[in-house]
Amino acid sequence: MPYKVFFVEDEIVTREGIRDNVDWKANGFEFAGEATDGETALPLMQTIRPDVLITDIKMPFMDGLQLSKIIRERMPWVKIIILSGHDEFEYAQQAIELGVTEYLLKPVTLQNLHRTLQKVAAQLDRERKDQENLKKLQEQLEVNQAALKEKFLLKLVVGAVSPTEAIEQGQLLGLDLIARCYLVIILKANLKDRPEQFDYDEYQHLQQILTGLISNNPDIFWLKKDWEELVLVMKGNSPECLEEERDLLLEQIKQEFKKTSYQFTVGAGTPKKRIADISRSFVEALVNIQDKENGEKGRLNQVMDRAELLKVDKSAVENYLRCGVKEDFDKFFDTYIRPVSETALKSYLLKNYIFVDVVLATAKLIDELGGEIEKVVPELSSIELTLANIQTIEQLREQAYKILSAALVFRDGQRNSQHTGIIQQAKEFIERHYMDPDLSLTDVACRVNLSPSHFSLIFSQEAHQTFKDHLTEIRIKKAKELLRTTALKAADIAYQVGYNDPHYFSYAFKKNTGLSPIEFRQQTAL
Repeated sequence: MPYKVFFVEDEIVTREGIRDNVDWKANGFEFAGEATDGETALPLMQTIRPDVLITDIKMPFMDGLQLSKIIRERMPWVKIIILSGHDEFEYAQQAIELGVTEYLLKPVTLQNLHRTLQKVAAQLDRERKDQENLKKLQEQLEVNQAALKEKFLLKLVVGAVSPTEAIEQGQLLGLDLIARCYLVIILKANLKDRPEQFDYDEYQHLQQILTGLISNNPDIFWLKKDWEELVLVMKGNSPECLEEERDLLLEQIKQEFKKTSYQFTVGAGTPKKRIADISRSFVEALVNIQDKENGEKGRLNQVMDRAELLKVDKSAVENYLRCGVKEDFDKFFDTYIRPVSETALKSYLLKNYIFVDVVLATAKLIDELGGEIEKVVPELSSIELTLANIQTIEQLREQAYKILSAALVFRDGQRNSQHTGIIQQAKEFIERHYMDPDLSLTDVACRVNLSPSHFSLIFSQEAHQTFKDHLTEIRIKKAKELLRTTALKAADIAYQVGYNDPHYFSYAFKKNTGLSPIEFRQQTAL
């Protein structure tokens, strides 16, 4: 897409000469309009919104500097090319103060103007690319933020985080969890008429309405489990107020569903006064919705007892991962998982709840040992498919064994090098950020979730050099490469490899190599 140029010049011969003889298209531009002075140019430019303004300085009514000042304030993205006579140096100074892009002396040759336009087009190309990259980065950050929120909320509802961790992690994700009470709701959408063909557009519209109702309420956090399920965590000041807000929300949702070919089933847990009990409300909601789908009437007075039976002993899973061996798996499974398996297999939700306990405990151990969960247990990258394929207790046993045994093998392999993964992660981070002059030991320690003092100790032990020495080694190595392969000045290379002070860079380079950067370059040229 060509960039738009607007031209302002009071001399008709000059204006028409440039307008008609410049090859705008070949230089990446479209001639979008012209005017004889700044005053008549302004309203036209507000409509056209050009990318580049070419303007003479001396014009009647409103000169080029006055026009440039207004354009700089109202359309800061516009690149300004000033045309000026030889006797207008004071104007040139003012133009520079206004931040004009280019300044050309009259008479302007086509060759000079073409060269200037090409230069400005290249600058616009870079800025456009930067804006596109920034937009992609912002979109990716939003996607990552949403994924992190979903992951966090899943851990919250299954009880995989402590109250302190929940508050701190929630705050980092923009979720204020502090309240007097909480409850969990599960919403499940189904077609009213099962044989009716699924209408994806209608379903998407319904999802937008639902998320709109929910997202506008800062006291509701939601997790989309799959295409037909939403899990809501509500917070409030009292159990009574919370139940009242729940009923009001469900009534709003009910009215929206009436307009569609869908119906919804609700599973609601009872209010709880502690963050640690959110998982209990979640299990109550699971049982409640399962009862309704089975045609039973919800009997919430029995939910508490039944909910307790559906819990996998988290400490048992963690103890097995930390202390157990593969040979003991059958005993572990029969004691802690099999008793709840039969009930769990009747419901995708309940099966998910139980299986997630095993997955989270495994992920926690592998992360602590410095491993990458996707590499140790690749099956977890397709957890939804894995869950969908589990239909029998034996299949559940098989998948649990595959995940837990992989974690045990990794654990045993790390026995003599428990910090290997952490040091590798730290080195990779340094390799990606060595050019940052502000990179510090604290930054890297934070990246690997260790205190600076502890990280400094284990880095020295495992890497056999200090963090500072390792960072310097990386920077000097990169500087050597640039000295051999480019014509960059030593000062420019210093900035590229993370040194703010070229003199200190030269000192560090000579200390590590025995040669100054210039001597090193001359030596390699021999």
